[in-house]
Amino acid sequence: MKTDKLQFDLPPELIAQKPGDTRSSSRLLVLGRINGDTLDSRFDRIGDFLSPGDCLVLNDTKVLQARFFGRRPTGGKIEGLFLAESQTGTWQVLLKAARKVKAGDVVYLKDKAKKDFCRAVVLEKTADGTCRLKIETNEDAEAILDKIGFPPLPPYIKRDDDRAAAAIDRLRYQTVYARAPGAVAAPTAGLHFTQPLIERLQQAGVCLAYITLHVGAGTFKPISAENLEDHQMHQEQFSIDEENARIINAVKDKGGRIIAVGTTSTRVLETVATNSRIQAASGETKLFIKPGYEFEIVDAMVTNFHLPKSSLLALVAAFAGLENILAAYNHAIEQRYRFYSYGDAMLII
Repeated sequence: MKTDKLQFDLPPELIAQKPGDTRSSSRLLVLGRINGDTLDSRFDRIGDFLSPGDCLVLNDTKVLQARFFGRRPTGGKIEGLFLAESQTGTWQVLLKAARKVKAGDVVYLKDKAKKDFCRAVVLEKTADGTCRLKIETNEDAEAILDKIGFPPLPPYIKRDDDRAAAAIDRLRYQTVYARAPGAVAAPTAGLHFTQPLIERLQQAGVCLAYITLHVGAGTFKPISAENLEDHQMHQEQFSIDEENARIINAVKDKGGRIIAVGTTSTRVLETVATNSRIQAASGETKLFIKPGYEFEIVDAMVTNFHLPKSSLLALVAAFAGLENILAAYNHAIEQRYRFYSYGDAMLII
């Protein structure tokens, strides 16, 4: 399939630059997976489309405050994104303007008050544009990032190092059920849930199961290959334990629907599914779900609106059909829905 088919024209003003006033007041476009019918609703009414015995599968990854700022000894500003800690005190990062950086360089990481926090030494600059930094402090990565870091918003959301804006993003670019630190991007379909909404759904007989997938920076990487089949999918760490696998299998056995909240939950479920059963597992997944893929376990999906030519758009096109998805996106554009991470949501049933 040609990647160009995953294309649509979006007016720039529909790219949401900030979260809505409240999480669950966002709009919800309900899409019929088979017939392509659409219905405009609100997220706090999602229970109208669910049934007792259904199961929502939520990704409980917690977003690290992975965006950081620093300076070179000459005074030049540096902006970076923490990706991983390969060993204690050694970070893998993406640095803006990395062409100016070389092994042996010293940089000073700044705290949220824009004061020097600690030194770091560039150990290596790799071919893929990432750098390895040796952080000269004994604190662990999460503790350091809590002191110096900002929410790692995607590049289409414009932010600087403003602390007031960061305080809002720190709260809203995180699901209310996040508990396993490790992501450098949010599982955005889950941002619409509030604790009261979750409780109402449970009272109505909808059960919950949790998986973990630590969303990586590769989630924003566009597909550059001319053909989808030639795209090299990024890998991300995941886990699902015995208890949550049991919950999902019990729902499936009783005829309930497995409703993946987000493309991240979908990838994990489909990675560990065999013959419509879930196996507890952990590891890394490079599963690339694209049109033509046959789903094993997922019956419905909650998702946001995704970028053109992205692996996420390919996934939802695989689930509901490319023609249905593009027609729904065009409807959303006509109705002035908000798009992308802080935008509105879609329920595919």
